Amino acid sequence: MAAVSGSSDGGSETRLVDRCIDAAARGPATVDAWRRQRRSLERLPGQLADALLQRLAARRLLSPSLLEVFRHSVEEIDLSGNIAVDAEWLAYLGSFRYLRVLKLADCKNVNNSAVWALSGMSTLKELVLSRCSRISDAGIKHIVSIDSLEKLHLSETGLTDNGVTLISALQNLDLLDLGGIHMTDKTLRSLQVLTRLEHLDIWGSEITNEGASVLKAFTRLSFLNVSWTHVTRLPPLPNLQHLNMSNCTIHSIRDGDSEVNVPLEKFTVCAASFGNIFEVFSSIQGSSLLYLDMSGCSLSNLHIFEKMKHIEHLDLSFSRITDAAIQHVANIGMNLRHLSLKNTGITSQAPCILAGTVPNLSSLSLAYTEIDDSALAYISMMPSLRVIDLSHTSIKGFTCVEVNSEKIPSMPPLEHLMYLESLNLEDTALSDEVIPPLASFRAIKYLYLKNSGLLQFVPPAKLRVLDLSGCWILTGDAVSTFCKHHPVIEVTHELWQELQPNSGGTSQVHKSRQLPKAKTEAVNRQAGPSRLSGIFFVDERIKYSREELMELQHLTELNSVMHGVHLPPELWRMG
Repeated sequence: MAAVSGSSDGGSETRLVDRCIDAAARGPATVDAWRRQRRSLERLPGQLADALLQRLAARRLLSPSLLEVFRHSVEEIDLSGNIAVDAEWLAYLGSFRYLRVLKLADCKNVNNSAVWALSGMSTLKELVLSRCSRISDAGIKHIVSIDSLEKLHLSETGLTDNGVTLISALQNLDLLDLGGIHMTDKTLRSLQVLTRLEHLDIWGSEITNEGASVLKAFTRLSFLNVSWTHVTRLPPLPNLQHLNMSNCTIHSIRDGDSEVNVPLEKFTVCAASFGNIFEVFSSIQGSSLLYLDMSGCSLSNLHIFEKMKHIEHLDLSFSRITDAAIQHVANIGMNLRHLSLKNTGITSQAPCILAGTVPNLSSLSLAYTEIDDSALAYISMMPSLRVIDLSHTSIKGFTCVEVNSEKIPSMPPLEHLMYLESLNLEDTALSDEVIPPLASFRAIKYLYLKNSGLLQFVPPAKLRVLDLSGCWILTGDAVSTFCKHHPVIEVTHELWQELQPNSGGTSQVHKSRQLPKAKTEAVNRQAGPSRLSGIFFVDERIKYSREELMELQHLTELNSVMHGVHLPPELWRMG
């Protein structure tokens, strides 16, 4: 490591260190070879020890006994989601001499008795137990003995008001996450003694306006999440920068006689409703707001944006706005970096209005809208775009000046977007002949298609990921042939189980998020390889024409309960 630290090239040094860590975590045999060198490991710098332990955990090579090797060097540990972590693991972790950060979110086997091993730790600054459902009031009695704690995450645990009240003993806390815990106004008042709090998350609690009045005691508060609560009014919070009031009815964020505007930088109000929306937004310093998420809000006009000239992130998805409101977005477009108009009432007129007003826009989502190919010429006039989502729109890849006239390709204008890296065209009506020209897009790396024409597609040189999820008309031979021709591209498709053993080259074929409806039965047959090995199934799709297949797909969508495997909303592709 001494030789590495003397390198003058920071990038080369980082790569070399990463390769060393990767080699050390190659497999069980490698670990057994170096774990005996305990004295050398104890002298390993904290940053390198942290990285090595994290790599071991990611590769499932970490065990309780191996933890002991890092007892004198590791400072930060993230074991989030590791279901193997239990009382035995924490018994070792409790003896770590320099541990500052311990993340155990979603560790379902961590319970009250397990956290006893952490009692009295003198160096621990941050503890994450979010969604550890077996942590209750009894466990908090052990945690409050860690006087050094500054950040404590307990969202969606089994705490009650009694357990939350005990947290008042941790006088050094500057971050407290109690999201999803049904605490009351009385309990929040008991936390007033935590005067160093800068970050407070109490979403989903039973807090009302009476309890919210206590928040003024936290004079340093810069982050507050009261979403999914009964709070409609907030007291003046002069240092508040991040506020989340999603799914609330909002009347005021600066209640009382104060005339000082709130210096919000990030305001999240998904699916919120407003008493007087103009009053709410007039309470915000117009020059400070950079991030605004109003997705799911019912908005009739956007006059409230007039003073928000510095906004960089604007999410208006599911807000029902129409083309008539887009001019207000254009008026504040100079600094916009991210804009989502997904699932709104806009048409191709919206990109026309925005063209020339958003020079710094890098991400644009127009998914699930009524835009068509006429919008592409205007989108090409947004020079900084890196990510475009046009999925579930009326894009066809060509335009017609008159009925039955010659088709004019509509995609070429996007070629002028020299930074375009990601293009989503899923569930559009693209025809095969418009696919090949996409190869001329110089910077494209991520392309999402739900269409055929795969073998006609010549991928750009920089393309590394091709998502073909849901392209159920494609055959295994077509996907396999594409992988052989383009070995460096990572392909995502439902036929991965068939292709992995047989695909040539080094192409990676990954399982997609949703099983294709027409293939469910065939995949079920493959579930028992020991009984069905050597048996081949005929692809029944060869009996149908392309048009008939598209009709069949429509029918299977209508019977998705029987033929499809549905994913929860959090796994759907976001715009």
